Amino acid sequence: MIEPRRLRVALLGAGAVGSQVARLLLTHADELADRAGAPLDLVGIAVRDVDAPREADLPRDLFTTDADTLIAGADIVIEVTGGLEPARTRILHALSSGADVVTANKALLATHGSEIFDAADQVGATVAYEAAVAGAIPIIRPLRDSLAGDRVRRIMGIVNGTTNYILDRMDREGLGFDEVLAEAQRLGYAEADPTADVEGYDAAQKAAILASLAFHTTVPLEAVHREGITAVDAGVIEAARKAGYVVKLLAVCERLVDQPDAAPTGEAISVRVYPALVPREHPLASVHGANNAVFVEAEAAGDLMFYGAGAGGVQTASAVLGDVVSAARRHVAGGPGVGESTRAGLAIVPIGRIRTSCQITLEVDDRPGVLATVAGILSDGDVSIATVEQTTSGDAVVRDGGDAVAHLVIGTHTAREQDLADTVARLAATSAVRRVISVLRVEGD
Repeated sequence: MIEPRRLRVALLGAGAVGSQVARLLLTHADELADRAGAPLDLVGIAVRDVDAPREADLPRDLFTTDADTLIAGADIVIEVTGGLEPARTRILHALSSGADVVTANKALLATHGSEIFDAADQVGATVAYEAAVAGAIPIIRPLRDSLAGDRVRRIMGIVNGTTNYILDRMDREGLGFDEVLAEAQRLGYAEADPTADVEGYDAAQKAAILASLAFHTTVPLEAVHREGITAVDAGVIEAARKAGYVVKLLAVCERLVDQPDAAPTGEAISVRVYPALVPREHPLASVHGANNAVFVEAEAAGDLMFYGAGAGGVQTASAVLGDVVSAARRHVAGGPGVGESTRAGLAIVPIGRIRTSCQITLEVDDRPGVLATVAGILSDGDVSIATVEQTTSGDAVVRDGGDAVAHLVIGTHTAREQDLADTVARLAATSAVRRVISVLRVEGD
């Protein structure tokens, strides 16, 4: 029997994920070899500082600062350093050297994915990135492979654990945003600078990746509409609860039909990230803590839910190693890697073109005639009211100067986003409205 060729694996990065990847490659070497069909030899770990403390006890002789030499001799290169550079340059180097690449770098794929996939196609290599979206949850391969023969209509994803942790605790415990954010930072769920999470940048990167896969269309990051959760306060959470909703930061990727300027099929797509109201009976409403979930609506398969840990070193390492085994099997079997399918080339419409329903929360003067004024502005803007809740005079708040104000919570029927935005702007400008507290879309009804 011919002994299979040993495959050389290079690891770039040894942080929370990289350390666990290395540990599992070393401790589970025999099992991984059985699954892959060939031994996987971890030949080196490229880092900036070989003496930095690690989360796993790893042999010091594996560490090097010479990433280029390590990459040049590898069959499979694992990139878990994050950021755009030098990750982009190193991945392109790996591909040009004939290696397959496994990466968890969502920012890089959302920004330079087309360039990287084109480089892989030119040499017949594979770029695998299951860990780039939703941590340990298998969602990339199901979208790319299992649903390749289906038509995905819509994806709604909770793809950022930090924001889900914050919103979940605000909902279940009645806490304020700043209080929960501080606790999330103390527990390590949020960075010292939480901007990427709470402003939706991280989720937008993942949305671009999911939409590209689901709709076989390259989705540039700048085409993703993005809003964060910093305006969501305890009052907004309570109003949502009274209306039967929970607030979640969602990545929404949607196929649109009957688009007049989307020849020849009339189909286009919308990709957006924002805090949204989710009915409490919807499966996404029960996603608690820092967990992630992706809800897929497909034409033939129906509704599918993918749920689990969206982050964590060992959890994300699980997804990375799954890709490593797949890449190793390709080396054993031979043949070119699996390329990305982005040939559909569907147009990406701006958010103003889509239709949504929403809940508008206003702080208004507590006096007769205000509701009629607000209703008139909504009607003029072609926005139909579905529900209205107004605080009673006994619950009215007194602001500086002694004037009483109340809250109006208005649920709308479905309307064009641009009409909603224009109407909200007119509401904010009228003297009867003190401020627009929040505008939250409703998803999953």
